[in-house]
Amino acid sequence: MQITLMKGKIHRASVTEADLHYEGSISIDRTLLEAAGMVINERVEIYNVETGARFATYVIEAPPMSGTISLNGAAARLAMPGDKIIIVAYASFDEAEAKMFKPRIVRVDRDNRILAS
Repeated sequence: MQITLMKGKIHRASVTEADLHYEGSISIDRTLLEAAGMVINERVEIYNVETGARFATYVIEAPPMSGTISLNGAAARLAMPGDKIIIVAYASFDEAEAKMFKPRIVRVDRDNRILAS
């Protein structure tokens, strides 16, 4: 049996841009991607803390240490700059893997810089 678990999370990131006319996706600072264990083109779920909107898209890389969290294309209609969002990636594990797995949780400040845990 396969179990779906949270693989990585960027908690309460601030949206820095919303570009309706971009092709789609969410641009995430490379430093945050690496810390959360997320990869380019990976499907992520986005939870808007301000509005309650929940949606999925895929990841593209923004420059490291830029603090960029940009919603692009149709997703730009679901959050605006300044909104706090939670970005979550999930993965499937067998039962033995699931018992041993520890997700990567990245908490950030209002400038999307990683907070010490």
